[in-house]
Amino acid sequence: MQDGDAAATQAVVRALADPATWGREGEGGVAVRETHMSWVFLTARHAYKLKKPVRFPFLDLSTRELRERHCRRELELNRRLAEPVYLDVLPVIRRDGRITVGGDGRILDWLVRMRRLDETRMLDAVLAHGRPGLAEIEPVAGLLARFLAGAPPVRRSLEDHLGLMVRELALDLAAFARAEVPLPESLVERVTGRLMRALEPGRERFAGRLAAGRVKDAHGDLRPEHVHLGDPPAIIDCLEFSDELRIRDAADELAFLALECERLGAAAIGELFVAVYEAIADDRPGPWLYAFYKGFRAAQRARLAVWHMAEPGRRPVAHWLARAHRYLELADRYTAMLG
Repeated sequence: MQDGDAAATQAVVRALADPATWGREGEGGVAVRETHMSWVFLTARHAYKLKKPVRFPFLDLSTRELRERHCRRELELNRRLAEPVYLDVLPVIRRDGRITVGGDGRILDWLVRMRRLDETRMLDAVLAHGRPGLAEIEPVAGLLARFLAGAPPVRRSLEDHLGLMVRELALDLAAFARAEVPLPESLVERVTGRLMRALEPGRERFAGRLAAGRVKDAHGDLRPEHVHLGDPPAIIDCLEFSDELRIRDAADELAFLALECERLGAAAIGELFVAVYEAIADDRPGPWLYAFYKGFRAAQRARLAVWHMAEPGRRPVAHWLARAHRYLELADRYTAMLG
């Protein structure tokens, strides 16, 4: 990013963080949250996401035109599981010397506008204070199950499907080898070795899932913090920037959510999502596939924790090291079931 671009972006961020920019909507104040790829501005009723002008190997947001395109793609994809939440895409403009949102003027950037959800009803927050019952889980579990059951199958060759998993495992291995703080070598070797060895005996199972139309354009980042149990039931923040990574087996989607629930000490809640899906979709992938995908995703999440160790941001290296260890321990247990 050029210095001028950085200054222009910071001017937009300052304006959007100022309650005066929002008029009556900003009267209760504006909270600002920063992620790796965006800023989110929270008013009393809405959340506005501004994408950062960044470029990664997997994502280019370096121009205003690219950011607009990704905003519109984010809106389109997330409406599949959260239509009442994702409202529209609005321009950030300069008019009469002031930066504001919407209307006519010189367009500076773009925002995704969302309905602000009650954060205490996100699944991770609910799990932190107890265990929701079936009546709380069923609306959003049913939403997810009907989506996965009804989404059209994606045609992908078995070799492409396996090739993607091999590439992801190679990224895991490279990250673990270069970890800022070394990870237990025997644990890494067990997990990655079992996953690589499972690909060949798993070919028939993976081929069967493809042939049955169970590989879908899914959510791609199905974590408890993205699952809203309130009104409306919704699943937000899908992985919008990569079609390849978002396309996955329905069993993979469910295994990832079950993994994350188990990490939070609520394995039974993850299994409840699985049971609702299997009943609605009439699809029973079986223990081997769930174990494989849990192990595969746990290794991937350990890799992401290792990457964060190199750029710890608001959390120290020790936090990410503990997170990587926990995921590898879970992966070790899941992959031991693969035979």
